Amino acid sequence: MEYKIVIDPGHGGSDSGAIGNDITEKDLNLEISKYMYDRLKQLGYDVYITRDTDETISPNDRVRRILNAYGNNSDVIVISNHINAGGGDGAEVIYALRNNSNLSNLILDNLKDAGQNIRKAYQRRLPSDTSKDYYFIHRDTGVTEPVIVEYGFLDSSLDDVNQLKQNYEKYAEAVVKAIVEYTRGEELSQNQYIVKKGDSLYSIARTYNTTVENLKTLNNLTSNNLSIGQVLKLPTADEDYITYIVVPGDTLYNIALKYGLTIQELKEINNLSTNILSVGQILKIPKQIENDNIYIVKSGDSLYSIAKKYNTNVNTLKEINNLTSNVLSINQKLKLPTSNEYTVKKGDTLYSIARTYNTTVDNLKTLNNLTTNTLSVGQKIKVP
Repeated sequence: MEYKIVIDPGHGGSDSGAIGNDITEKDLNLEISKYMYDRLKQLGYDVYITRDTDETISPNDRVRRILNAYGNNSDVIVISNHINAGGGDGAEVIYALRNNSNLSNLILDNLKDAGQNIRKAYQRRLPSDTSKDYYFIHRDTGVTEPVIVEYGFLDSSLDDVNQLKQNYEKYAEAVVKAIVEYTRGEELSQNQYIVKKGDSLYSIARTYNTTVENLKTLNNLTSNNLSIGQVLKLPTADEDYITYIVVPGDTLYNIALKYGLTIQELKEINNLSTNILSVGQILKIPKQIENDNIYIVKSGDSLYSIAKKYNTNVNTLKEINNLTSNVLSINQKLKLPTSNEYTVKKGDTLYSIARTYNTTVDNLKTLNNLTTNTLSVGQKIKVP
C-alpha cells in the first residue's frame, strides 16, 4: 500500500488556539507541520499541508481540504498537530474510533525516545452519540486514518514549556520516524537515507559530507543507479573523530601538520599502509581535546602569545614540538612543557639546576617568575 500523508497545523488566523508562556499554539503547530512536510517530501512521500501560512480555516473547510488532497481513502494518514493546555505534562495522541492504536503508539514511543514525557494514546467519544468521535477531525474525515498529536502542555508546571520551545523539531522528527516505520515497516535511523525523486549518489554524498565510492561500498552497490524509496546507509559519525575529505594537492604530511598529528598517527587511525592519497578519500581526524599539557592553536595565536600564557618561552615550545619555524596553523596541537617541583639544596644555582634538567636559566626564571638568580635553601621551584 502506498500511503499518502496530510499534515494539518491546528488552528490558525483568528483562531490562535492555546496561549501561554510565550507560546502561541497556532504558530508552533505551523512550525512543527512545516518541518514535517519538508522531511516527508524529502523521504519521497506524497504529502499535503492544509495551511502553510497563518490562515483562518473553518472546520468544514479543513475537512474539505483533507478529503480533496488524496481522496477519501484508507491509505491516507492525517497528522493533526496541536499543543495542549490544562496544566498537565507530556505528549498524548488521540485516534479515531474506526482505527486501531498502532500508529498512535508508535508516535508515542518515538516521542519518548526523543526525550519527551508521554501520557497515553486514546479515543474520545461524542457524549451525545457515543458511536461517533468527539473531534471533527476524526468524525468527518471518512475512512482516512487521522490522529491528533498533542506535543505537550504550554502551561505545564514541569518541563514541557522549555521542551516545546527548544525541542519541537526533534518531536516533529520523532513523528516522521513513526510514520516511516508504520507505512514502510522499517525503522528510520539517523544513519539511514530514503532516496527521493531527483536524488543521485553524488547529491547524497555531497549533502552528508562523504563520497560516492564510500556510499557504494557501505551499501554494496555495483552501479550508481538508485530507485525512489530505496534505503541507503550513511556513514556513522564517530563522536571521537571529525572527517576530512582529501582535496587536490593534499599529502599526509600537510594534513598531519594541520591537525597537530604525526604521519604515523594519521596512518594508524585510518588503517593506511601507504602514504598515497586519492582526491575525495575520507580520513578520520581525532577531535582535539585541550588538557593540561596540550594546546590547540586558535585564530590570532602566536608562539610568543602561547609561551607567555603558559609561563614558558618560544624556544622551549619549538623544541618540544619539533618546530623549525614560528608559523602556526589553526587547530594545530602543541605540547606544553610539564613541570615538577624541585627543592633547592645547599650549593645549588640556577645554572646547575638548569643543566640537570636540560633547560636554560632563562627558562627556569620564566617558569618561576624569578627576577634574579638568587636562590635560598629549601625554596621550591618548578622544573621541566
